[in-house]
Amino acid sequence: MSIKSIIPNSVTCLNLLSGCAAIIFAWHGGDEFAGLSGLTWACIMIGAAAMFDFCDGATARLLKAYSEIGKELDSLSDLVSFGVAPAMLMINVMQLHSDSPLAYGALIVPLCGALRLAKFNVDESQTSEFSGLPIPANALFLIGLYGWINRYGYPGTIAVLLITAMISLTMVCNLRMFSLKFHNFGFAENFRRYVIIFAAIAFIIGFGAAGLAWTVVLYLLLSLADSRRKKQ
Repeated sequence: MSIKSIIPNSVTCLNLLSGCAAIIFAWHGGDEFAGLSGLTWACIMIGAAAMFDFCDGATARLLKAYSEIGKELDSLSDLVSFGVAPAMLMINVMQLHSDSPLAYGALIVPLCGALRLAKFNVDESQTSEFSGLPIPANALFLIGLYGWINRYGYPGTIAVLLITAMISLTMVCNLRMFSLKFHNFGFAENFRRYVIIFAAIAFIIGFGAAGLAWTVVLYLLLSLADSRRKKQ
């Protein structure tokens, strides 16, 4: 293993460690740490994992340090940070409001996430676009769902579980979704990406953390419209 490859792999490991920390905080959801609840810290750690996930790819491209180990490590880290950690978050959110065993239905998140990542690793057509919702986007939606509950109230365990299951199933659907990665900053080529960025800012300003969920919904709608346009 070259020295250059260690750098992006180290960033990927920070993604993994952030996901592990999110799981620990989720199971201490009712406790306070530095004035914030464990559930809030779990969201912060998942957000940190998303940042590291973006940075490891950017670092690998900058250093031209691609490796098969890095690819596999990235998938394993993503499953923990964006599959298991959000599931633990939602289980504990639901258990905080209800004793229903239905809360464990949130384990559909890592199940669909694992299938999504396995499909991505063997599908060579997913370079400039994806098949199904990327697992980090699914995790951000669930953070947004938690923010929505904090802002507007708990709609009931069945409703939360249905929303969690529905968004998770989009990870294994065949909808072609455009990549959010920039290869240049041209406006025409990146119009949809700029729309997502500016919409995310507006949604977060207007709705707080709940705006993340609306951003992912917009991403799904734009991808659906784009897919239908290409079929015409």
